[in-house]
Amino acid sequence: MNAVTILYVEDSDDLRDTIGMLLEAPGREVVCCATAEEALAILAEREADIVITDVSLPGMSGTDFARKLLAERPERRVVLCSGYEFGDAVQQFGPNVRALLKPFEPEEMEALVDAVCTQVRAVA
Repeated sequence: MNAVTILYVEDSDDLRDTIGMLLEAPGREVVCCATAEEALAILAEREADIVITDVSLPGMSGTDFARKLLAERPERRVVLCSGYEFGDAVQQFGPNVRALLKPFEPEEMEALVDAVCTQVRAVA
């Protein structure tokens, strides 16, 4: 089985390091970066099965980044992380976009990422 590639975008160094480590698991390859612009450069070089991004980023916001990614590939799997409640707004992004409210428990993130990895593998 091929590894699922996860691109994690978070501008906080400590959070990026911690969550990056938590995301690591058998069958997953995790790539971390600090900005949407950096993530776009990575995606120009290689594909990611799942993009997990903070909403509040310097430069391009996580929501604008998600819109750009989905405009290019509507089937892309995206998880938006925010300290603010999305309500129904996350639905406007489409069926493959999920929201994760900060602060979250590692188990919450793991359950969500596991579910998305299962979806990715189902269509692979």
